[in-house]
Amino acid sequence: MKWFDNTALTLVIIGAINWLLVGIFRFDLVAFLLGDMSWLSRIVYTIVGLCGLYLFSLYGRIGSMSE
Repeated sequence: MKWFDNTALTLVIIGAINWLLVGIFRFDLVAFLLGDMSWLSRIVYTIVGLCGLYLFSLYGRIGSMSE
C-alpha cells in the first residue's frame, strides 16, 4: 500500500498547488488544462478530494508507528 500512499500524497500536493494558484493569481490550472467544469476536470477534482480524505488515515498510521 506504500505506492498508493505515495500516489495519493502526490495528487494532494498537486491539488494544493492548484489551490495556491487560485488563491494568489485567480488561475485554476485544472480548468485551464481540461476545461471549466468539464467531465474530465470534475474527475480530477474528485480523485484529488478522495485522495485527501484517504490521507486522513495517515494520522492513525503515523501514531501507531511511533508506539
